[in-house]
Amino acid sequence: MNKKRLIGPQSQDKIFKLFAIGCTSIGLVVLMVLLANIITKGFGRISWSFFTNLPSRHPQESGIYTALAGMTSLLVITMAVALPIGILSGIYLQEYGNRNRFARIIEVNISNLAGVPSVIYGILGLQVFVRVAGWGNSILSGAFTLALLIMPIIIVSTREAVKAVPDSLREAAFGLGATKWQVIRKIVLPASFGAILTGVILSVSRAIGETAPLIVVGALAYVPFIPEGPMDQYTSLPIQIFNWSSRPQQGFIANAAAGIIVLLLFTFILNGVAIYLRNRWYRKISG
Repeated sequence: MNKKRLIGPQSQDKIFKLFAIGCTSIGLVVLMVLLANIITKGFGRISWSFFTNLPSRHPQESGIYTALAGMTSLLVITMAVALPIGILSGIYLQEYGNRNRFARIIEVNISNLAGVPSVIYGILGLQVFVRVAGWGNSILSGAFTLALLIMPIIIVSTREAVKAVPDSLREAAFGLGATKWQVIRKIVLPASFGAILTGVILSVSRAIGETAPLIVVGALAYVPFIPEGPMDQYTSLPIQIFNWSSRPQQGFIANAAAGIIVLLLFTFILNGVAIYLRNRWYRKISG
């Protein structure tokens, strides 16, 4: 009888490694092609007037001033709501919460909420903030909807960051007579700050690029004025990009590509700031 030659574990590892490298390379090539296409179409449109002009029916006169103002207002209110609640909830669940069945149910649901599609949060925000609270299609409704969207991410990342702190540090502090809050404030938070900050920046990056929940809660595609308060109507840069890309004129397609470049720059800057602050904090606590 002919014996079948089996593939050994080392050969399987090599095959899987080559397969993973091939899949990654395909994704990177597609991404580079898309980026090259966007930069080719939109880089020439980026100018100072593009940042300072209001929306217009004429592509060459249209800008992203109102979209940037609306996006900035959204992010400020979103962070003011989501950061304290998310970080404190993560600390409480990890450090103070009881390990019973109810706590496990809460933890599982929070983890599941982090993967819920964003349009579901838009529907929730439409019912709770727009209709029940009576805020209408205002910045406040959009900001609270985005806060609900990113809060599970902040809670999960905070819990994982706090959980990664070695128990030996806590036990040493307790042995010196420190209280629970002193251990958290002086030991746990400084040691986990870099990881918490990374989770926060990633959640902000997601909030910047969201379009579906804002459309559901009534964000406008055309706003010819700068919002002056949290109850004003607004637009955002992703919605402005969506509006331009849906028009047939080539000038608006170039505007959409330029808006995508600006949005990518915001995302890269946020991630760069997160990496810089995290490395600086690690050097500070290790030195």
